[in-house]
Amino acid sequence: MVDGIHLFSLASRKSEWLSVRQATIAENVANASTPGFRARDVEPFRDVLDRTSLQLAATRPDHLLPAQDARVSETRTRDGWAITHSGNSVSIEEELIKASSASREHSLASGIVKSFHRMLMQSAR
Repeated sequence: MVDGIHLFSLASRKSEWLSVRQATIAENVANASTPGFRARDVEPFRDVLDRTSLQLAATRPDHLLPAQDARVSETRTRDGWAITHSGNSVSIEEELIKASSASREHSLASGIVKSFHRMLMQSAR
């Protein structure tokens, strides 16, 4: 029954992406005073989803094509809000905003999965 429901897979991918994003943010903050360090960020989750095909349930085999696996998020160098005279592009304020956003997204995703799990358990009773 749960094989056709991909919410758990999607939530798992979102959690993995958030984990990579939090590690990238932590690395940026840790190198905030390193001369020449360029701040990094991960690609937006919507871009990861655009490359991800989820296998949907079909009533006939010729309705849908097989799904491809999701690719792992990659980090890329980007310019921060301000570049200091040392060439460092990390903005602590910007990194804190991103960390707060990632925390909210994780709480939201966890809440949705918990609610969905409760709904499945109630329907099984």
